[in-house]
Amino acid sequence: MKKKELQTPCFVVNEAALKRNLSILKGVRDRTGCKILLAQKCFSMYHVYPLIGQYLDGVTASGLYEARLGYEELGQENHIFSPAYTEREMKEIIDKCDHIIFNSVTQAEKFGKQVKQAKKSAGIRVNPQCSTQEGHAIYDPCAPGSRLGVLAEELWETLPEYIEGLHFHTLCEQNADALATTIKAVEEKFAPYLRQVKWINLGGGHHITREDYDIALLEQCIRHLKETYQVEVYLEPGEAVALNAGELVTTVIDLVHDRYGQTERSKDGIAILDASAACHMPDVLEMPYRPPLKDSGETGEKAYTYLLAGPTCLAGDVIESYSFDEPLRPGERLYFQDMAIYTMVKTNTFNGMKLPDIVLEQEDGECKMIRQFTYEDFKSRL
Repeated sequence: MKKKELQTPCFVVNEAALKRNLSILKGVRDRTGCKILLAQKCFSMYHVYPLIGQYLDGVTASGLYEARLGYEELGQENHIFSPAYTEREMKEIIDKCDHIIFNSVTQAEKFGKQVKQAKKSAGIRVNPQCSTQEGHAIYDPCAPGSRLGVLAEELWETLPEYIEGLHFHTLCEQNADALATTIKAVEEKFAPYLRQVKWINLGGGHHITREDYDIALLEQCIRHLKETYQVEVYLEPGEAVALNAGELVTTVIDLVHDRYGQTERSKDGIAILDASAACHMPDVLEMPYRPPLKDSGETGEKAYTYLLAGPTCLAGDVIESYSFDEPLRPGERLYFQDMAIYTMVKTNTFNGMKLPDIVLEQEDGECKMIRQFTYEDFKSRL
């Protein structure tokens, strides 16, 4: 099946682009001796886990179900971090996971000995109080009032014997200079503890496969930690694994006029798509951000400008304004770029919207249908 034959909306993940990203990550892993894990919260298309397992060391989870997925579908190292664990899920988490990271001294003291007795490795997340990102506080674990990570003054004077690792995660779509700054802050605040652990996890948010990413500086940071503290170093990128490796293919259903008078953003109308911002790309509304769209321009850059919107009843189900060389027509296909990351794991069925099909575009250009969703998928959630 070719891409043009697919029904829309659908996510199309490009196998060649995935391999390109994975090769870059494996290069970092091989040159530095660090271990790299897939953050499943960003990309959980388990059909390609066997491929990912050829390049990376395992996965990391944010909850029990992700932990089960990694355990069942990859079967390599399986790490987990959650702001809090319940007693009813801890037995299975210990069974399924190799490394279990706690978010508080209280939780570590409650469950840490169980982890140790099961011969698994426990760690604790620390907060270096070092914000390196601008704009979106919702994605900043070091923002004032954060519930994520223990402050230095909250830790024990000496780590208990069941705590074997430290974890910090402060980045979001950032370059290695932000990591270097964060490591300096971690060393300043947690120096005594860095020499008491067996491993350090640098979290995610490293945009390693981006064209301008400073891989040399990243590798310098990893070697510094390994050589200074004699520890195993883990990274758990999500976006870097599937960056620019997927599209959301959608079709223009109808064209309507701006009811309150044309603005520059909707000069030539509002295009209603079969893909919804609210249901199929919710980060567009949460962040917000303007997803890249193939063969389009900024508002007014090209001859025809449209506001692209979804088909739900939500008045704010609007994607953004784009311009085109030719007028849009009902039935025309549009290709949103970089849609493998986060978007696929955040879809929902508000208004009874159909979830997009999931497709793998193989290296030979053929498209393999991985999952088609039906009414039963909507009904079974309710």
